[in-house]
Amino acid sequence: MGIFVFLPLVLPLSAWPIARLAEKHLHPRPATALLTGVATVMALCSTVCLVLLMVVGTAQLPGNPLPDGWSDPEVRDSVPRHEIVGKAAIPALIAVLTGCARTLLRHRLVRGRAHEALKGLPDTEVAVLPDPQPYAYALPAGPRDRIVVSTAMLARLGSRERRALFAHERAHLAARHHRHLLLVELAACSNPFLLPLRAAVAYTTERWADEAAAQTVGSRKAVARAIGTAALVSRGTPGPTLAGLAAPGPLPRRVAALLGPPPAVRTWPSLFTTTGLAVWTATAGTLLSAMFSANSALTLLLLLHAATPLY
Repeated sequence: MGIFVFLPLVLPLSAWPIARLAEKHLHPRPATALLTGVATVMALCSTVCLVLLMVVGTAQLPGNPLPDGWSDPEVRDSVPRHEIVGKAAIPALIAVLTGCARTLLRHRLVRGRAHEALKGLPDTEVAVLPDPQPYAYALPAGPRDRIVVSTAMLARLGSRERRALFAHERAHLAARHHRHLLLVELAACSNPFLLPLRAAVAYTTERWADEAAAQTVGSRKAVARAIGTAALVSRGTPGPTLAGLAAPGPLPRRVAALLGPPPAVRTWPSLFTTTGLAVWTATAGTLLSAMFSANSALTLLLLLHAATPLY
């Protein structure tokens, strides 16, 4: 394995440029897919490498339940400074697993409470809650996908802005944006270097829904007004993995984007542009991360099998 086992832990840094540039220069649909894919793969690879480091670095510790053959010198020598990194990998891996478990639990609790609040209301696509607090968000799964909006929010929007709001939330549900948001949330828990990608996906999913709403309503200004009004009065969504019209984030940039021309749909930017170079850099970093983690796992498996045959 050697030093290559450490590289997937830091290769997420290669995605930082595209996390910023994708928001400005890519259509939000492919940008969301690209950033989510990169974050998910890199998070899995870095977690695999943490497990490998823990196995190699702690196999020789007294009381370790692993087979004695796994502490063979040849196994330990496969990782530089195995004693230090092995012990450091234990709290790091615990932090990763704890963070992911808390995120999943919070995601489930938030959605459960949201569905509980809708009990007794008509089973319609739009659930209107009598609440003096203005809010609106897309609530997936459960018996059916629904749009939750309070009476206070509806009272603050005109008829055209209400259409924009409903079109925006329908776009979130149709594109399953909650899955993208949950994946990047888990990825950020797995590796802090992926935090910029989480913020970028939170923005691009909203921009994706903004553009879809603008096409449905036929007015980019109406959607911009709806966003601005909702941002001034709304408390946002109940959780980071639920999407809404006034989700936290750079709202002025969303409004400015809607007041400008619609983004061009491009399949892949040229390598000879800043954005294209950033895309290829992130893609190469993701492929290298997958290659190094797979190579390290296979190498360790062969070494462990030689030390302690598995048959």
